[in-house]
Amino acid sequence: MEFDAVFIIGPQGSGKNTQASVLAARLGFFFWETGATLRKNADTMLSSGERVGDILKSGRLFADEELMEVIEEELRKLPRDKGIVLEGIPRRVSQAELILKFLESIGKHQFATIFLDLPKEESIQRLLLRAEKEGRSDDTREAIGRRLAAYHADTVPMLEFLKGRTAFFNIDGRPSVEEVTRSVNKALGLT
Repeated sequence: MEFDAVFIIGPQGSGKNTQASVLAARLGFFFWETGATLRKNADTMLSSGERVGDILKSGRLFADEELMEVIEEELRKLPRDKGIVLEGIPRRVSQAELILKFLESIGKHQFATIFLDLPKEESIQRLLLRAEKEGRSDDTREAIGRRLAAYHADTVPMLEFLKGRTAFFNIDGRPSVEEVTRSVNKALGLT
């Protein structure tokens, strides 16, 4: 099956960014990387009266409407026939509803979700190792625990929603990057 948009979802440390960038390159799709796209649009003034960069600096989560303003602005620039791989969004049911509705409004109707499943303890270990390698002081065990708690509270319930609205593939995120990539390709019929 051909897809117009593929969502890459998973807990922190599951390799979402890596798998999304590899998949986008393979398919020739636009790669929506939430963090990088928001940083690129830091000077954008939102209808809420706040700049994107100010919200990023504050550490506050974007309201769904604020995030959708940036998503819509960016994705409207794409050629209609260009597919999209989205990493890092949606994060909750309300975002998923808005994003699917918007994608349909710009002619995208075939959706797939790749869920990179990773046990909590594995996620914590990977993030601690990444923090050590990259010298990231924000990735403490406590901070990671808070982010994973938010993920389980908001994102896990959204998976049921996506199972009903997209072709849904549960992929084990524990093996090597190459093995996970092979599993993703197989799930999407790209072998």
